[in-house]
Amino acid sequence: MPPRNALDALTMRPTRFLVSSWPWRSLAYLTGGALIGFATVFVVLGLLGAGLVLTVVVIGVAGYLATLLSGVAVGRLERWRMRLIDRDALPDPHRRPPKPGLRAWLRCRLREQATWRELGYTMVSALVLCWMDAAVVFATLYVPAALLFAPVYIHDQPLSRTVPLMLFAPLAFVIAAYPVTAWAGARAAMARAILAPRSHDTNAELVELTRSRARLVDAFEVERRRIERDLHDGAQQRLVALSMQLGLARLELAPGSPAELSVAAAQDLAKQALAELRELIRGVHPKVLTDRGLVAAVGEAAGHAPVPVDLELRLTGRLPEAVEVAAYFVVVEALANVAKHSRASRAVVSGGVQGGRLRLDVRDDGRGGADPQRGTGLVGLADRVAAVGGSVAMSSPPGGPTLVHVEIPCES
Repeated sequence: MPPRNALDALTMRPTRFLVSSWPWRSLAYLTGGALIGFATVFVVLGLLGAGLVLTVVVIGVAGYLATLLSGVAVGRLERWRMRLIDRDALPDPHRRPPKPGLRAWLRCRLREQATWRELGYTMVSALVLCWMDAAVVFATLYVPAALLFAPVYIHDQPLSRTVPLMLFAPLAFVIAAYPVTAWAGARAAMARAILAPRSHDTNAELVELTRSRARLVDAFEVERRRIERDLHDGAQQRLVALSMQLGLARLELAPGSPAELSVAAAQDLAKQALAELRELIRGVHPKVLTDRGLVAAVGEAAGHAPVPVDLELRLTGRLPEAVEVAAYFVVVEALANVAKHSRASRAVVSGGVQGGRLRLDVRDDGRGGADPQRGTGLVGLADRVAAVGGSVAMSSPPGGPTLVHVEIPCES
């Protein structure tokens, strides 16, 4: 496997390392670091001087701001330079400004931790690291060159003494390849440790991502409730009216006549459609959950389950709406899996609020061996629960029993 960075390259066999590009890339990296460091010193001193001179006319504030933000440019350049000796790209830790324009960009950058870390790296690089880079590069080039050109500048010694020094020049180049690469690798590791994104830098993005996911779930639930209302108040009422009209029509017909039989069949079809619509409404968003809470909704779902269900829910009041919705649909899906796959004779739904968390368990006495990855529906429901900060766990060894455990933070 090829080395990923300069430090890994040092573990190569000497014959492979010395003919590879790593020593030359390391030398180029250190040379660039020295030049950038010296240039940074002059630029920062110039900006501070300009800011000091122009402070009386307010324009100098721009010089101070440019000094503070100089690390952004140096950090970007350093991340680009690190590609010479590190194949793992260093990501940019900066966020996109919320609005276009220079003022929004300045406000965003000055509030980021990454900006101040880059400024600290720039100061360290200009005051310490660039001088060390220059020393390593100078020693690497000077010593072999001094040996190579010894006969030229040593005039008071015979050639029998100076010519052997020339023969040591290639050996000096070979030896210098190792400290150059080692320092370049250590230098890049320090830069990565300072410039790499930190967890608290991405905290705002994670918080916003969590909030956006919660907003999507909320919007989805709002749409489900709208559909439930439309079906309940619209299509269901019309089917009820249709069934009643067909019943009245049957009273006007002779019992047992062909017309009466046809109307009776139509009335039965209307009743079946009404029953299916009610099941659909219950699956979209049960009205009892909104009106009476989680215990009543779970009780109703248990009453419609094909398998007998024992309820042991201990809730003394209403929970947040998002918590009730997430918990309800996990229980419903778990009971549906019990009926479809477990061959269980009985199920138990238990739980309550403990330590500010809703804990629910759905158990059955079935055959076990359930796998969430085989389309049981719990994966999608686990995502729904995760959107409100909860978790879903399942235990289902072969032979049973199966247990689905749900925990959701809430305020009772």
